[in-house]
Amino acid sequence: YLDTINRTLLDFDFEPSCSITLESSPHIYGCLVCGKFFRGKGKQTPAYTHSVEEGHCVYVHLTKGTFWCLPDGYEIDKTEPSLQDIRLALHPTFTKHQIQTLDTQKELVRDLFGRRYLPGYVGLNNLNKTDYLNCVVQALGHVRPLRDFFLLAPNDDNVTVGNNGAAASNDAAAAGSTNGKRKMTT
Repeated sequence: YLDTINRTLLDFDFEPSCSITLESSPHIYGCLVCGKFFRGKGKQTPAYTHSVEEGHCVYVHLTKGTFWCLPDGYEIDKTEPSLQDIRLALHPTFTKHQIQTLDTQKELVRDLFGRRYLPGYVGLNNLNKTDYLNCVVQALGHVRPLRDFFLLAPNDDNVTVGNNGAAASNDAAAAGSTNGKRKMTT
């Protein structure tokens, strides 16, 4: 089933909510064939129903990063090398060394579409009339201390708001748009 994965349709930058029930929960699965999100993996759930009706068998748990084959209900081996790029796109992480060399990187990398580009700040999703906000976020992303702070933040739960009211909770956007580990469009 792994050959049915369509990487060009995968986009993990949006809120994980079920495309059928619109429910957001910790148990949302992404179909790796069509890119849609569904709740649950057990019988009587939208993900299970989608797998039976559409014949789409490969899913990723969007919170845990585990891969599943539905409707059979078995977990795909965590060491499967063909899924490593998707795992990195789902939850991008960076070492201090990677961040320190980000501004001097000269080697081209590939995105999920297979396109080659020089790592750096590649843009954000345009969510209908958000160009002004994308411009501000992109400009702030080029302020090295601020960018590095968000790239090193382990997750939104560990990021706090300072005494001056400066919020530090957009690490997912900064991390995803910096290194090619996530699909980003403008």
